[in-house]
This record gives sequence, structure tokens and C-alpha cells, in this order.
Amino acid sequence: MDTRKFTITALLTALAIVIPFAVFFKVIIPPFTATLGSHVPMFLSMFLGPLAAVMTGLGSALGFFLTLGPLVGARAFMHVFVALAGSVMIQRGSSFKTVVLATAPLHGLLEVLVVMPFMPFDAYNLFIITGVGTMLHHGVDAAISYVMLKLLQRSRVFSPIRADI
Repeated sequence: MDTRKFTITALLTALAIVIPFAVFFKVIIPPFTATLGSHVPMFLSMFLGPLAAVMTGLGSALGFFLTLGPLVGARAFMHVFVALAGSVMIQRGSSFKTVVLATAPLHGLLEVLVVMPFMPFDAYNLFIITGVGTMLHHGVDAAISYVMLKLLQRSRVFSPIRADI
């Protein structure tokens, strides 16, 4: 990893740690929580490669663990796998839109699997509130990330990045 990618990865990881502390717009419908913008570092890191994606996902897990406890931290740890899958897809030529659509169900399913052992089986809370809620949150943050990617691409911070973001 070159110095530039390393520096951007460090900044995205720091942002992933800080967002749970700094963002006050949170939706909490137990066992689901959503912090607006918390997936943005994950999405951006996908363009820097698998190592950057994993590091940023670990930062997200740490930030949520410290602010909202072990269960939410474990859910945020799933960002490691979602970001890794997205990063590999981008390396293989997938567009950002394809990556977002393909990783949304993975993201939802992984978070359902994390909360499942800690609550009585309730299909509505597990699959609708947590699974679908996670996918909707994933989509909202993907839209924010798309705008950020376009801005970063124009500012040459992320250049050269594929033009088909």
C-alpha cells in the first residue's frame, strides 16, 4: 500500500471510529440501530482495496463498541465483510451501483445473524426491523457515499478512480 492510500485509509478508519461518537441523528428500534453516515467510510474504503476496506470496517466496529456496547459493536464488525466483498467486486470491475445492490442483502443477513442469538426468535424484529432496516440504512448511506465519491473524484483526492462510479 502506498503512502497516499495508507493515509486515506487511516483517515477513513478514524472517521469510522468517530462517527458513532459525533453523529446525533440515530434511529434506535431495538435490536436495530442506524447512525446516519456510518457506512460512508466503509463505502469509500472499498475503492482503496481489500486491506483498506478491512481496516475501516474494524474502525467502525471499535467506534460502535465504545459508544453503544458489544452487540452494536458486533453488528458493526460485519462492515469488515461487507466492505471486503465490495472491494473485491470493485477490483473485478463492478460498478458502485452493482456493489451497493449486491452487498445490501449480505449486510442485512449478517446483522440478523449477529442479533439472532441474543433475542427470542421474532421474525418481524429479526428480518424486517433488523434485516430490512439495515438494507435501507445501507442504501441511504450509499447515496451519501455516491455524492462524496463524485466530489472526491473531482477534487482528485481519489484519482485515479474508475470513471463509472
